[in-house]
Amino acid sequence: MNYDILEAFGQIAKEKNLELDYVLQTVEAALVSAVKKKYNVEDNVRVEIDKQEGEIKVFLTKKVVDQVANPGQEMTVAEASEYYEDVEVGQVLDVPMPFEDFGRNAIATAKQILIQRVREAERQKIFEEYKDKVGELASGNVQQIDKGNIIVNLGRAEAIIPGREQIKKEKFRQGDRIRALILDVQDTNRGPQITLSRASTDFLKKLFELEVPEIAEKIIDIKAVAREAGERSKVAVYSNDDRIDAVGACVGVKGVRVQNIVRELNNERIDIIPWSSEPMIFVTKSLAPAKIVNVDVFPAEKKMLVAVADDKLSLAIGKAGQNARLAAKLTGWRINIMSATEYDALKRSAEEEKVDIETITEIGAKMIQKLLQAGFESAQDVLSADRERLLSIEGIGEKTAEKIIAACASAVEKAAAEKPEAEEAPVSVSAANLEFSPDDEEQPRPEDY
Repeated sequence: MNYDILEAFGQIAKEKNLELDYVLQTVEAALVSAVKKKYNVEDNVRVEIDKQEGEIKVFLTKKVVDQVANPGQEMTVAEASEYYEDVEVGQVLDVPMPFEDFGRNAIATAKQILIQRVREAERQKIFEEYKDKVGELASGNVQQIDKGNIIVNLGRAEAIIPGREQIKKEKFRQGDRIRALILDVQDTNRGPQITLSRASTDFLKKLFELEVPEIAEKIIDIKAVAREAGERSKVAVYSNDDRIDAVGACVGVKGVRVQNIVRELNNERIDIIPWSSEPMIFVTKSLAPAKIVNVDVFPAEKKMLVAVADDKLSLAIGKAGQNARLAAKLTGWRINIMSATEYDALKRSAEEEKVDIETITEIGAKMIQKLLQAGFESAQDVLSADRERLLSIEGIGEKTAEKIIAACASAVEKAAAEKPEAEEAPVSVSAANLEFSPDDEEQPRPEDY
């Protein structure tokens, strides 16, 4: 053993980004295993690496006996005297073993164990390094495309971008530079499995943090993101400083900031929307650029009925419902969209079908006055209201409430039965009562509405 070998171990430690002490401990353990295998001994092997002298020292701990029964663990006084003076029976001594005595097989065993342990340590270190980077951006080179999955070389580790985490229609070739979000890191038998994503909303958020300093500095918050990767995204932003325009800061001078993100995302369209704590305003802004004419809010169902100008209906819905679907995901509200003409017709029809509360003979005059004072002008108002609101009226308990609801339901049914059948109206796109939910998934895209 000499300093050249120590230098070689140091080089291994440097290349594998490991501590030199760990490499030396691994060498010691590997040599112990090799000695045990060669001499068929148990726990009486000790290996020391002397950094000062640059030597490996191997010892077998043996007991001095009169007659040897186990050569691997015992020795006679004569044998012990070759190494020590004044030896006596019963002493336990360390017998030095020349490194060369191991033979090629033992050295090969030690080398194999060393390689295996260094590889395991390297894998564990990579796992520990990347598991704390989940949610951060990573850059690398495309190593290969395997069954639709992109294998990325990150330098010290490999990562994979599965098909589901790729941007549609985006193509990469071997050697291309690529940037993605570290989505997940798993410790497997084959080493750390690093999964990247370019399709997640978090990837879009990180790109905004990179391009917009105000977001990185928490002056501007990204409140919500709805994304259909490669097609279109909506980002709701809010400024914590009244002097800074959140949308303008994200767009940048002449749109340079958002255009950098658009190019990174294969020309994905990005709508930047001012966030509002008022749901109706937020939904209205999220449907831009369509012009909103009327909005009816139903808080209990977290639902809105939105009427848009007749010539802006297709714009509000978007291709295959994309604009409205993203607006629903962004706001968290279910959105029903129809044209202004159909909205007016719906309101007229609802008004005509109303049954005045005063015409219901099953409800007494005093109770009708109480209902009118509480804002219940029609039977439909009673049927659509929360029971708690009805019970909050003085003099109305559970039984009385049941009777009032039953009377209103009966009156509405009677009015509907007496109404003459109307001519069937032609059905248009919006007449289908288009509703978009936050849970809606992207649909196959037709040419257009």
